[in-house]
Amino acid sequence: MARDIELFLDDILDMIAVIDRSLVGKGRVDFDNDYMLQLAIQRAIEIVSEASRHIPSELLEQAPEVPWPSIRGMGNILRHQYHRIVNDVIWDVVIHDLPILRFAILSMKTRL
Repeated sequence: MARDIELFLDDILDMIAVIDRSLVGKGRVDFDNDYMLQLAIQRAIEIVSEASRHIPSELLEQAPEVPWPSIRGMGNILRHQYHRIVNDVIWDVVIHDLPILRFAILSMKTRL
């Protein structure tokens, strides 16, 4: 049986919330100095990436401001090119991309 699309959207929102909670009271220096925090955030982004692959194209089209190919591709980078991961990129995703993604996913959920 296919998994309901809303569950994938919830997975994305849950992982964004996990990242947000993990960074409460922390800044970039804390992130750079905490390897376990880096790994946790990378894993959460990997889950976001995988869940985004299950969103139908008609929903993706409702949020053209979201770089869907980059989000979907990020999981492959985290899984297969882990040695090339740069904290600057992960931090940029967390600070700039995830808030936009959260808004888009919340908007999608209201249309279901």
